Amino acid sequence: MHVRTRGSIGAAAVAVAVVLIGAVAGLQPAGANHVDHNGHPGAPDAAQSAAIQAQPGALAASEFRANCRASHRAGHDPIIYPGRPGVSHVHEFFGNRSTNASSTYTSLRAAGTTCDPVVDLSAYWVPTLYKNGVPVAPESVTVYYQGIHDMQRAVTPPANLRYVVGNARATSPDQNPSARWSCTTQSPSSRDFMNCPAGTKLETYLDFPTCWNGRDLDSANHKDHIVFWNGSCPATHNVVLPRLEFLITYPVNGGGLSLGGTVNGVNVTTAPGYTFHGDFINAWDQGELERRVRNCVNAGRVCGTNGTPI
Repeated sequence: MHVRTRGSIGAAAVAVAVVLIGAVAGLQPAGANHVDHNGHPGAPDAAQSAAIQAQPGALAASEFRANCRASHRAGHDPIIYPGRPGVSHVHEFFGNRSTNASSTYTSLRAAGTTCDPVVDLSAYWVPTLYKNGVPVAPESVTVYYQGIHDMQRAVTPPANLRYVVGNARATSPDQNPSARWSCTTQSPSSRDFMNCPAGTKLETYLDFPTCWNGRDLDSANHKDHIVFWNGSCPATHNVVLPRLEFLITYPVNGGGLSLGGTVNGVNVTTAPGYTFHGDFINAWDQGELERRVRNCVNAGRVCGTNGTPI
């Protein structure tokens, strides 16, 4: 059950965008800022690719959600490049207002959030979208926590759990089955950008894996500790989690679209849509998160942002 909240861009938002263009230009000088991009997860193997492609058909039997707004954008990535501000390509952050290259679980828990409910202090981020070189903030972001696999057995994500989904290093659509672009009011989707017609808006869904090894909060490539369900959870990753899903709507249509990314070791604002990816650090109030998992996901109910069935 996906409820979308849409609005419009006003004069204040345009003014903010103008200021941010200069900031982004300073972050990403042409031909500079060479980085080692190997910290990002690469393409999934054949089994995981098949599991990812099965995600759109896995309908949620239960869920709760957070409705969030974009907070800020910067060349930070506390998972891939911790403690290295400005090294990453530009990301759009939502949820925790303080997320930066030096963020820790403690610092996130001490900050505020753009999400409803306010007990969700988690850090969420994706590469910044550009239209004709101008950064575009999401119009709306909904983060779903869904019961799709063994929902009665799903456990609460542990505090400070973190992982990355998608392949920022993809050189073709086939290398990133997690990328999924579509247009509002229409059903087709693509791994690369859709040229959405007038009267519609660009949107993207990003599905996260549900099988955790029950031990590690992170791993060297930021994905091996959690894998996608492939008919069942493997014995090595037999702890079931609710599925996170981002639904992001952007107030744009047509062409001229690109992403913040890294191409040949250089940070750019011209990366293709099939490099889309997303990051998550769990900084919920853990008691409230446990209540929602128990009362919504485990109980087979669809809940709103307050964790109460709707």
